[in-house]
Amino acid sequence: MIIWINGAFGSGKTQTAHELHRRTANSYVYDPENAGYFIRKNIPKLISKDDFQDYPLWREFNYSMLKHLDREYEGLIIVPMTVVSVPYFNEIVGRLREDGVSVNHFTLFASKETLKKRLSSRFEGSHSWAARQIDRCMEGLSQDTFKHHVDTEKMSVADNAEYIASMANIELLPDPRGTIRKTYDRLATQIKHIRFFRIIIQFLHFS
Repeated sequence: MIIWINGAFGSGKTQTAHELHRRTANSYVYDPENAGYFIRKNIPKLISKDDFQDYPLWREFNYSMLKHLDREYEGLIIVPMTVVSVPYFNEIVGRLREDGVSVNHFTLFASKETLKKRLSSRFEGSHSWAARQIDRCMEGLSQDTFKHHVDTEKMSVADNAEYIASMANIELLPDPRGTIRKTYDRLATQIKHIRFFRIIIQFLHFS
């Protein structure tokens, strides 16, 4: 089974995905962005695109990779990724479903003000690329294609994970962590996925 967690930047996709991962016995977090970094690193500037989702290769690769993982891996595959284009979504998720792959899709929603605050907490200000995409994401993701919609405005990361698990009939493990450990885990996840640091890490990795 694949759980695809969609949403605007700052909606809590990554934190929710890793919370699900920590609370399930056999699961794997697959990040489609990594394919984008590889493509971007290996494309001449003259034919490069601003958004790596615009590369047909990115969509084809992630479709093929997820199909492979679903076939070879017996556990839960968790995919935190913003996709707001219906055609792009259909090229990946739609094709997987046509192939008989079970894909449960959830879109995390929050107000524009909340999204800005969350982005600010990870050092992405109002003029950052992610912040500039908020309106586009909110409008695109409101379409029926991107249901099931989850209002996270008054929900914690744990609430998000528990709600998704209940909707997808996933059994969660007990969580023995104390407050300090939970805070540490979420800060570690946040720092690891701050866009600036991810770009630096990917650059060093592929250099």
